[in-house]
Amino acid sequence: MSVVVFVGAGPRTSGVLERLGANAPALFGGPLEVHLVDPFPAGSGRVWRHEQSALLRMNSMAEDVTMFTDSSVVCEGPVRPGPSLAEWDWSTVDLPEEVRAELAAMEPTSFPSRRVQSAYLKWFHAKAVESLPRGSSVHVHPTRAVRVTGSSQLRQRVWLAGRSEPLVADVVVFALGHLDTVLSPEHAALRDHAVQHDLCFVPPAYTADADLSVVPAGEDVVVRGLGLAFIDLAVLLAEGRGGTFVRVGGVLHYLPSGREPRLHVGSRRGVPYHSKTGYRLQGAAPEGPRFFVASDLLARPGEIDFRLHVWPLIAKEVAYGYYRELFTGHPSRVRLTWEEFAGRYAELEWYSAEMRALEERAVPGMADRLDFEHLDRPIDGLAFDSADGFQEFLRSYIRADVERRSDPRFSADLGAFLALLTAYGQLAVLAASGRLTGEDGWWHGFFSYFASGPPPDRLEELLALSRAGVVRFLGADTWVRAEDGVFLAGSASVPGHVVRAKGLIEARLPTHTLSVTADPLLRSLAAGGDIQDRAGLVAVDPVDSRVLDASGAPHARRFAVGPYTTNKAQAAFARPNTNNPAFRQNDAVARAVLEFLAGDAVDESVA
Repeated sequence: MSVVVFVGAGPRTSGVLERLGANAPALFGGPLEVHLVDPFPAGSGRVWRHEQSALLRMNSMAEDVTMFTDSSVVCEGPVRPGPSLAEWDWSTVDLPEEVRAELAAMEPTSFPSRRVQSAYLKWFHAKAVESLPRGSSVHVHPTRAVRVTGSSQLRQRVWLAGRSEPLVADVVVFALGHLDTVLSPEHAALRDHAVQHDLCFVPPAYTADADLSVVPAGEDVVVRGLGLAFIDLAVLLAEGRGGTFVRVGGVLHYLPSGREPRLHVGSRRGVPYHSKTGYRLQGAAPEGPRFFVASDLLARPGEIDFRLHVWPLIAKEVAYGYYRELFTGHPSRVRLTWEEFAGRYAELEWYSAEMRALEERAVPGMADRLDFEHLDRPIDGLAFDSADGFQEFLRSYIRADVERRSDPRFSADLGAFLALLTAYGQLAVLAASGRLTGEDGWWHGFFSYFASGPPPDRLEELLALSRAGVVRFLGADTWVRAEDGVFLAGSASVPGHVVRAKGLIEARLPTHTLSVTADPLLRSLAAGGDIQDRAGLVAVDPVDSRVLDASGAPHARRFAVGPYTTNKAQAAFARPNTNNPAFRQNDAVARAVLEFLAGDAVDESVA
């Protein structure tokens, strides 16, 4: 029986398992022996495991979450549609009562808890296992893989922590998900300062895994980061410590428990991620990619520079999606027909005076025009005389954002969001080619800030925490120094204001690269020259995700998927009907695995 070992058993592995089952009838006749190696629960994995606070939620609506391929997915294997989270019939599934109660109350536009998503992912995982060829078996090993040996010509040995004998496999698929890193020199120095002066320091971490018990109640604590990690942090340090939210006269208020710290939070932008939209498109359905098409760029020779060749096309693609919804969904706010505008738009470069003139002529309202520079850095150049004045300003900014993202009159923002999703998929193709240069992380940060923000009610809660004094906003270009036995912090937004704090929390995920990985398996593979470090990522074949060694040669029996690879599709699940890159990669990997197993006639001896 052919043996496949998956290192990592989260939702990405479930997706590949489902594709193995879908493609096996055409490509492979026999059963499979599958081994799943992961210290976290199979199906849900680390991020979506049930064993985390019930207060933590998704930042996606139930109708925008699926694990199933649909007609939009361009792949060689058969499409096997299935229910989104909103469509899932969970009535016959064995679930905890609190999860059943939440599912019973859930609407398609609800933002469910992570425990609900965990249940959906575990159910899908079971369906994927059931789809494997008749006679297959699946074995779960709740531990870590620490080493893999074996050439392309020999079966692989997968060594597990705490086990003397390795697993022996025909094929190994690395699906490691999001990974930890060793402390950077900067964070090691901050930790040492905290230890020396009896301060609190929390380095970059997955918020659900961070030890927040060290954060002192009633003390001033600086927080760097205003993204989703901060939203989770604020939830756990406020409501998670016994505080409550109450609505009075339509306004949300926070009643402190007295066990909260005072969080002074800032970031490079100085503002939270934009709220998720709470409406649907009002106009024409979105089109596929028109201006930013990866295959067009790959047809040209040489390197592809992100700022020079890619970003102008992404900007034009996203703006096209935005204006398509504005013109077709809100024609009273424009002066041209969509056909007139779109025809001229297609002829112009995004960063051109002619394009700006077209926008001014066709879109009279400034609030209806798309300005990427202001969108990216909305409070640059603003300076306030007092910290209290800045609090009032930023609360007004957040209120306006929640109102805009909840008002269908501004559904053009959703048009831009959908175009961003399309652009993300095209960019993944470019990144996998190995020819993309100059992308320093700005794009992913901008995408997350604009398109992957929290539900609107989370920002309402943030406003309530601010009014209650639990959260204080520092501003843009926040700086932090470890001096004078404390942590000092300030920003460009309030130049004369300096906070002296007893703690510092880095509210962001670890930035994983191979040079700083804490994963023992990747460290072992890198030390042995069995993987190629390409800008900090594990290099894989852009077609089938086979692992490339240090010389660039693909390993016939090793595959890798996930954000730590050059084929770094980020999310294991997707919004329906978006031709998700991860789904396409899952299919390609599954087919390559099955084709290899079907044609494997090499020596069955062990390396």
